[in-house]
Amino acid sequence: MKKQIIDANGTKISVIGNIIDEEAYISLTDIAKYKNADDPRIVISNWMSSYSTIDFLAMWEGLYNSDFNRMEFHTVRNEPGRLVMTPTQWIEK
Repeated sequence: MKKQIIDANGTKISVIGNIIDEEAYISLTDIAKYKNADDPRIVISNWMSSYSTIDFLAMWEGLYNSDFNRMEFHTVRNEPGRLVMTPTQWIEK
């Protein structure tokens, strides 16, 4: 896939795929660097600690990932206590 770089408010963001055909993926890490250039993982972890974000990701996975584990998602989603999720945990579960 073709990799492009776009500039948004002085932040370089990697884009893989075709933007025109809406078949592109953008780097969340690059976007998070706008808020915290030294450690964008913190920004992403905070974003992924929102139930609405997790629900959005589950909907996206359901549409575009035939291997998405819905049962594991519901287990994680319904665990009592504060939701803490990292990109690595999302991928592994």
